[in-house]
Amino acid sequence: MPDYGHDLMFGAMLEPERAADAVALAVLAEQVGLDAVSLADHPYWPERLDTFALLAYIAARTDRVRVFPNLANLPLRPPAMLARTAATLDVLSDGRFELGIGSGAQQLWDAIVAEGGPVRDAAESINALDEAVQVIRALWLAGPEVSFTGRHYRIAGATPGPTPAHDINIWLGAYQSRMLGLVGRVADGWVPSSPYLTPEQLPAANQIIDAAAVDAGRSPDAVRRIFNIGGEFNRTGRGFLHGPPALWVEQLTELTLAHGVSGDILYRVESGDVIRRFAYEVVPAVRSAVSSERGRRGIDRTSRDEVRCTVNRPLLGR
Repeated sequence: MPDYGHDLMFGAMLEPERAADAVALAVLAEQVGLDAVSLADHPYWPERLDTFALLAYIAARTDRVRVFPNLANLPLRPPAMLARTAATLDVLSDGRFELGIGSGAQQLWDAIVAEGGPVRDAAESINALDEAVQVIRALWLAGPEVSFTGRHYRIAGATPGPTPAHDINIWLGAYQSRMLGLVGRVADGWVPSSPYLTPEQLPAANQIIDAAAVDAGRSPDAVRRIFNIGGEFNRTGRGFLHGPPALWVEQLTELTLAHGVSGDILYRVESGDVIRRFAYEVVPAVRSAVSSERGRRGIDRTSRDEVRCTVNRPLLGR
């Protein structure tokens, strides 16, 4: 698949045992030049502090990095509240918040139900996520009251607001064909994780996203590809991102130029040493290699990251 031309973004999905360590790693990520920090969202695990509260604290302790949930658990977070929380965090962070959303992992559904969440099969989860995106976007737009009647969510005369500080991206997690189609139709970004979707599977998934985007009247490059990357630094290469920094540089450069990945997010980071090595020994070399090849190909990325989703807005009063 082609390079979609987005600016490169490098970050970390933080998963230390203590909240204080997460904040320290987020501050470190900013100091060494990474672009984004994120947290997984598992509201049903009592040993975890609330993802959105912790992201707010991280935003307060940083000045530049983007922050986002990776990914917000939709079944336990109603879309109207997601919209208002996301907008609030965006205002507080001066426009540094992005909204990643997941439909809920099927293998964890018992825990979701135990917390009062709904029972949904795979098809219902996709429909609910589609409806949620419509509700969230409507509540971010200044204007008249919003009404929406869907199979999973209903709002009746809700007043939009608060208004985000910038045009928040909605990034969706997806692996199966129908969910990938939803990404192509409505999302600003796609966020899979390499332990569950290998680089070899990216071309087929991209084809589904691209076809769905075109069918919805969008350009395929309206969807940023963001990859949660699991790997290990060691002396000898033995597969994807298991080897020295030079191997990481080669493989991540290929992900961008051959498969359109423009966001590389270290997966489940607990070590500052990993963040430093990634930032100092991998990121600059990938940026340089991609920039050189894009220059040779004549790829202009100046407008790629201004492309926004303009379809599937809520039908007010439906």
